[in-house]
Amino acid sequence: MSEIIKIKKGLHINLQGEADRTVSDLSSTKYALKPTDFIGVFPKLNVKEGDKVKTGSPVFFDKYRDNIQFTSPVSGTITEIKRGAKRVLLEIRIEADGTNEFVDFGAANPLDLKREAITEKLLQSGLWSLIRQRPYSVIANPDESPKAIFISGFDNAPLAVDYDFVLHNKGDVFQTGLDALAKLTHGKVHLNLHAEDTQTKVLLKAKNVEINMFSGKHPASLVGTQIAAIDPINKGEIVWTVNVQDVLTIGKLFLEGKYDAEKLFAVAGSEVLKPHYIRAKRGVCIQDIAAGNVTQGNNRFISGNPLTGKQIESNGYIGFYDNQLSVIPEGDHSQFIGWITPNLDKFSFYRSLFSWFTPKKAYRLDTNLNGGVRAFVMTGQFEKVFPFDIYPMQLIKAIMSKNIDAMENLGIYEVDAEDFALIEFISTSKIEIQSVVADGLEFLRKEMS
Repeated sequence: MSEIIKIKKGLHINLQGEADRTVSDLSSTKYALKPTDFIGVFPKLNVKEGDKVKTGSPVFFDKYRDNIQFTSPVSGTITEIKRGAKRVLLEIRIEADGTNEFVDFGAANPLDLKREAITEKLLQSGLWSLIRQRPYSVIANPDESPKAIFISGFDNAPLAVDYDFVLHNKGDVFQTGLDALAKLTHGKVHLNLHAEDTQTKVLLKAKNVEINMFSGKHPASLVGTQIAAIDPINKGEIVWTVNVQDVLTIGKLFLEGKYDAEKLFAVAGSEVLKPHYIRAKRGVCIQDIAAGNVTQGNNRFISGNPLTGKQIESNGYIGFYDNQLSVIPEGDHSQFIGWITPNLDKFSFYRSLFSWFTPKKAYRLDTNLNGGVRAFVMTGQFEKVFPFDIYPMQLIKAIMSKNIDAMENLGIYEVDAEDFALIEFISTSKIEIQSVVADGLEFLRKEMS
């Protein structure tokens, strides 16, 4: 085990409504696969409305990589294929029948299999989509071999999932998933843990991986921060990333021979009456989750954490890669001369408010931007929360101007949109910086392909 890697830059945002370490089972019949969750995928349907599917049945595939399949998380009936503008495929909705009928992909010990056999099993089951590539955060190319695979074993974003709690008594499943992933690269599988917070032996005693210890505030838990600290990505290099709960899903595939889409979701936020964990399947509708457990009023439902998650409707579906549902108040009001009042219940990175006096206080924050889009000026503050050896302001401006040479020279291949979440939070410009970075990465991916 290597020495502790200290992330000195960052910001801890303490929000009300952290999930209690209790679990309830959610019985729901409404699920959906959302092709928009997958960057760079052009979906082609395998099904039509009214078709019956089993858990693990192919629902759609990538037009340009037809071996990349996306399979149903439940057994049931395709009830609706929802399209948007220009017939863009938005959702494939599935009504579960409660029979839990599975496609059998065959159990196997990954230690006894070659890379090709492991890859084929992941492709057939649809679980290859759990493995993403940096740069671009696209689904990994099974024909390529990454220089390393990275797994972040902790999350210190606001209201985040506690992986120690999630992994309790799941050591065999998690280790099987790690063994399968280790066969996919000639490099190392990096399992990155928090030096003080990680306690479970499932993580600390993991085998067939290199364990790296981190300390520091958010974004120490982001895999991009960890890659930059351990083995930065240069032009022409690729690494793969996998979420902790997705490692469990891969492990179950090899142990049981089936796609088990069940996972633990944190239901958190100041507007949740009883923040806790639910056991449900990927793509579950949040309508049953929110019923009777959310305050009355105008609330924002977020699939993911409040910094990097996506807004969804009150009857929407949790994203494929997300592990939590966050509920916070909408910022649908303005405060008269708000800049001059004490604002003791507001949090600010800057010392214009008094939140720096109470670092342990939990805040009930809404989505109010407190102003409109304004000039994007040099402040010198971004570098205080951005732990990369990169000039963030200059990189953002290079992305805005679509200057590929400048983007490459300033480190575009090392970052992802989520790495700029804290910068967006503290920025006085009110510009949606994560969207700017995401668009820049997509522009670069198309130009380089």
